[in-house]
Amino acid sequence: MKRPDPINEEYKFKQGVIVSSTDLKGIITYANRKFCEISAYTKDELTGKNHNIVRHPDMPKAAFQELWDTIQSGKEWTGIVKNLRKDGKYYWVYSHITPIEEHGEIMGYTAARRPATETEITECIPIYRDLVEKENN
Repeated sequence: MKRPDPINEEYKFKQGVIVSSTDLKGIITYANRKFCEISAYTKDELTGKNHNIVRHPDMPKAAFQELWDTIQSGKEWTGIVKNLRKDGKYYWVYSHITPIEEHGEIMGYTAARRPATETEITECIPIYRDLVEKENN
């Protein structure tokens, strides 16, 4: 019997809020307990690593380009993101990312993420699939 490919197996994130902060380059400076629990990484494994440690290959580059363009301009960004756990399973989140400003200068970013709803996931899958297809052609 063939074992299921973990990258195609969903981890159901049901409740709570994942919070993390990064520097200007996306290096994780803070990860709350829920982030560690849901991502299956320890705080030490996350801190000091680029946030793309949890990036799922199904996520289009264009989605992250829009995210970075938005937050680097000082605006907040919200969207649905498919992330990858340390064990290879994936989970969906509704993400809200805010620039951290001190004295009018952006110093980093904080993200708060809740479980994405089935409707949010269903709506974004075909959009992301089309974007990835275009990127690969």
